Amino acid sequence: MRVTLRDVAEQAGVSVATVSRALSRPEMVSEDARDRIQEISLQLGYRPSRAPRELAPGSSGALGVIVPDLLNPFYPALLKGAQARAREHGMHLLLADAEETPDGELPLVQTLAPQVDGILLCSSRMSESDLEEAAGLTRLCLVNRRHRDLSAVSFDALSGVRSAVRHLAALGHRRIGCVSGPRTSRSEAERRDALAQVGAELDVEIVDIGHFPPSIQGGSSAAEPLLLHELSAALAYNDVMAIGLISGLHALGFSVPADISVVGWDDIEYAAVSSPALSTVRVPRLRIGALGIDALVAPAGAVTEQRLETRFVPRDSTARRRGAGGGLLAVSDRAEEQAAPTQEQAAPTEAVAGPQAPDHGRAARVW
Repeated sequence: MRVTLRDVAEQAGVSVATVSRALSRPEMVSEDARDRIQEISLQLGYRPSRAPRELAPGSSGALGVIVPDLLNPFYPALLKGAQARAREHGMHLLLADAEETPDGELPLVQTLAPQVDGILLCSSRMSESDLEEAAGLTRLCLVNRRHRDLSAVSFDALSGVRSAVRHLAALGHRRIGCVSGPRTSRSEAERRDALAQVGAELDVEIVDIGHFPPSIQGGSSAAEPLLLHELSAALAYNDVMAIGLISGLHALGFSVPADISVVGWDDIEYAAVSSPALSTVRVPRLRIGALGIDALVAPAGAVTEQRLETRFVPRDSTARRRGAGGGLLAVSDRAEEQAAPTQEQAAPTEAVAGPQAPDHGRAARVW
């Protein structure tokens, strides 16, 4: 069985990060700690997966960025911010896509580490042990995840959740669905905790609709489960899912926001131009990217944590809840309502005494 950094740390009575620094950047720890850790690692037979400083001595002039999915529109603005700040520091970026596979993140770190001076690891879902091993290969800064021994840039979910739920509550929505993303997402877990806290504060019931893929298709597939709960509003894991949810609701004959209000998360570029324009929580993505690069080029040994505010942006996908007697119909009832002819359609045209006004009643807008 291979000896890991954690094994050395437990034997030495120090953190994994301290072992990592003692072995890869010995100048960052005291002489006594360094000597003790190096001796224990030799006794246990620890062999690092890589030795990035030996393979690439000195500064490479490059930094790495690993994202979970390049198709996710959350990341272009973050990468823009990172690229601009890296250029200011005279460095360039190497980009890698983990393709939504947590097990693929550590191999990417192992590949990039010898080529870069540090890695911006975005929304990582790798295990704690893998993360600690990755920290032994090169300097890391985490985005949307925190670790006591590593620099991190994250956002405060509570501020955005509170303003979004307060907005919906003011519109009369007392039962709000939570359309969640991947179970392994740590930012999702933090957001759900914030929803529970704010729901209790405002006497609003938060209903768990389930976990869905963070995609248009994932959001669309959440439409029917949402309707089965007979809710008047929903908050989606991200804007992409929110747009998919609106599409799925429309396909089932429901209008947003006339029947159901929908709120996204991130404020991607498409949010303002979707139909209806999406109410969402804005995450400062450009600034996250820039601060992540700052953390990677900070003096050796510096560990910083930046936590940024989120802000609710109201647009057209939220509206006042229908009053008593004008609530939601069940999915099967709505299908029957659409299939049945109206009284005007059933009446002979000869019986119409005058010009008939167009019916603008409950038509859904298509995005």
